[in-house]
Amino acid sequence: MNLKHWAITGAALCTAASLSAAPPLSGELYPGGAPGSEDWHEPRLVTECRGSVSIYNTSQPRYHIYLPDPDTASGAAVLMLPGGGLRVLGVGDEANAQVKAFLGRGVAVMMLEYRTRQLPAESLPITCAAPVEGAPPIRFPKMAIRNGNANPAPDDPEGQEILSLATADAQAALRMLHRYAPDWRIDPDRIGVIGTSAGGGVAFGSLLADAPAEARPDFLISIFGPALQDVIAPAEAPPLFLVTESDHGPVTDGLLALFSIWKDAGHKVELHIYEVPNFSMTVDLWGPRLFAWMEESGILTSD
Repeated sequence: MNLKHWAITGAALCTAASLSAAPPLSGELYPGGAPGSEDWHEPRLVTECRGSVSIYNTSQPRYHIYLPDPDTASGAAVLMLPGGGLRVLGVGDEANAQVKAFLGRGVAVMMLEYRTRQLPAESLPITCAAPVEGAPPIRFPKMAIRNGNANPAPDDPEGQEILSLATADAQAALRMLHRYAPDWRIDPDRIGVIGTSAGGGVAFGSLLADAPAEARPDFLISIFGPALQDVIAPAEAPPLFLVTESDHGPVTDGLLALFSIWKDAGHKVELHIYEVPNFSMTVDLWGPRLFAWMEESGILTSD
């Protein structure tokens, strides 16, 4: 993979030279092939448009580790799951800005390219169209939210299969972060997940799955990413930090439902709804409050 699409380069990133016991800081999540997608053959495609990078047809998940300077490392870490409706993974400038913000607070980041739907190459976009000036804002139709599930196609078997595989990828990545926590100076009790859009659904999948502690997050951050399955708050539920826009249709409603489910169960949850255009939120907007919440939750120590 061409890391210029993802990586924050420069002195802020430390190298793997001293991590002899750990795998490389970038690589394939499953050496030898990802179980369940061995027969997928659509070619992987990466496109770039005005700083936004789109990755299609992931069949072999890849990870990228970004470590803070050892002098400022807090011990906390996040698994970052980009969005794209389980059809594409959207990364680029905003993802890089988020990585930089976490590194600036001493938080290690694992960016995960998880499995997505297989789409014929001839159907994928290859152009970079300019935004239409004066175009109406993006809006979404209403839909019923039941049991916190904001999946627009909950009965689609292919979609359920992709969600299951993506969730397995997130769990495998969390296991890797736990396994190599000493090498990467990570506290295994402060490993969370941040998911954007469908990546939030994958994050909730990793939380709600019946799995050991090392495959579940210690905290969860959702950036307009609702659950894509029915939700029952676990007895030992981690704290949630939820962010969305006021007009994001079922996404907004889904996160409101999750807030209520967590709150009614007596668990810690914080929700922020911004009156801004859909997909315009950046880490500059929600980041300051997120890092304050991480301090208040004991995930970070104050400066």
